[in-house]
Amino acid sequence: MKSKAAPAATARGGKKPGKAGPRGGPSVMAAKRSTHRRAGEITDAAAQVFAELGYHGATTQKIADRLQIRQASLYYYFPSKEVALERVCLQGVAGFFETAQAIASGPGRPPERLAGLMRAHISPILDRGNYVRVFLTQRQFLPNASRRRVGKWSRGLEQIFEKVIREGMRSGDFRGDLDPRLTALAILGMTNAVASWYGKENASIERIGGEFAALVLDGLKGPGRKARR
Repeated sequence: MKSKAAPAATARGGKKPGKAGPRGGPSVMAAKRSTHRRAGEITDAAAQVFAELGYHGATTQKIADRLQIRQASLYYYFPSKEVALERVCLQGVAGFFETAQAIASGPGRPPERLAGLMRAHISPILDRGNYVRVFLTQRQFLPNASRRRVGKWSRGLEQIFEKVIREGMRSGDFRGDLDPRLTALAILGMTNAVASWYGKENASIERIGGEFAALVLDGLKGPGRKARR
């Protein structure tokens, strides 16, 4: 029996599609690559809509309008607004954890690694600003199960910062009277806030990272230690 899809594909493209083998031929692989690229564009559009309008102002129709597609077509990727928000939030934190782990377990004394963690935490604002802002400000509106899935990555980051602070206390690089948990939360609160005002001040990401690192390390340094940037 002939496939009904083949004539339609020929009419659209003007070429007869290649024959796919048991595991899929060139046309199947091309379709998968196209779908992957399209999924990225759709998630980018969702991030932009959530960042601009917030969870309550965003709708799947507005995401579809941004892409100039029918709302029904969007359901292939996002069956609901909640799923779209979870996808954007997960993308917003993607890579943070792995990068932080690599820095925390890498070379250098605790002050150098803590400074590296702070810079790495701020830098994604440059190329993933919408994702970062949505993760920081809109994840509270996720359903409970989704919020738990997203929240585990946030808690993992907190633990990495706390671990480096504890190491610095043991080595004498940081003061011994610190509360590692509260210190980690304070640093993350300060770096997270950059997403809300970056671009409104005449300061580059590099300068902000350097100034913040100097400020924090100067406050944490142990007796007789020089602050490290």
